[in-house]
Amino acid sequence: MTSPTSTDKAVLSRHDLETRRLAAETIAEEAGALAIDYFRRRDELTIEMKRDPQDVVSVADKSVEDLIRKRIAEAFPEDGILGEEHGLQHGTSGFTWVVDPIDGTSAFLHGLGNWCVSIAVIEAEDPVVGVVRLPCDDETFSAMRDAGATLNGRPLHLDSRKTLKNALTGIGANSHIPPKMAGALIEGLMATGGNYVRTGSGAQMLAFVAAGRLVGYYEPYMHAWDCLAGYCLVREAGGSFTDFPVAGDAILKGGPVLAAGPGAFDDLKALADRCEPLRHG
Repeated sequence: MTSPTSTDKAVLSRHDLETRRLAAETIAEEAGALAIDYFRRRDELTIEMKRDPQDVVSVADKSVEDLIRKRIAEAFPEDGILGEEHGLQHGTSGFTWVVDPIDGTSAFLHGLGNWCVSIAVIEAEDPVVGVVRLPCDDETFSAMRDAGATLNGRPLHLDSRKTLKNALTGIGANSHIPPKMAGALIEGLMATGGNYVRTGSGAQMLAFVAAGRLVGYYEPYMHAWDCLAGYCLVREAGGSFTDFPVAGDAILKGGPVLAAGPGAFDDLKALADRCEPLRHG
């Protein structure tokens, strides 16, 4: 028996990715249907607080993640899974799924439609598949390494003419950073002539960057399950992002997230760098 050639391995790898991308789309749609059923009955849900009153979870988050984990385990039993609610389960295949069952839980629980299901697959520390499902808008953003990004099947391509000055920029913040850093980011952006948007879901805003609805997005502290699907979407639509720690146990920790289209990345990065000294101030 001969060993697989590099071409054989490339074909196998692409097939592996395509299979997982299609599965991620299907799983995200099913998970979104379950989540929106809970959304319509949100007044019945018991809410638990995690770090602070703005960091909450409900049975909906846990139930939707249970569904996603079950579907992944059925289809790809050797893959690892990292979910916001149930942690990391190691695999042996080299692929790890990174899942946020409901990104934007606060918006969800307050009756706003700014939430989504976020599913990524990473291989060798690289986000190779990204799917973000917005049930309230019936939108599915999907991407795969070297295969482009789509919105409900329509290809996404970023416009380099959009800048911080002539488009909208997403800014995120939470209790992990001092309020004055968030204020400085907004002040700095508006001083350049730009304006900002905050929906309450980082994964949703990264998907909006890939779709050209936002020219960029920056949040000083996020987790892997919030950003990796969006990172894949942005890259495949023609944008760029800063590194996020995913090697080993680093994937369990948070870090800054910045992604933008080609006409805004450098300026947004410069703004983030100027505000970085305020992180510990």
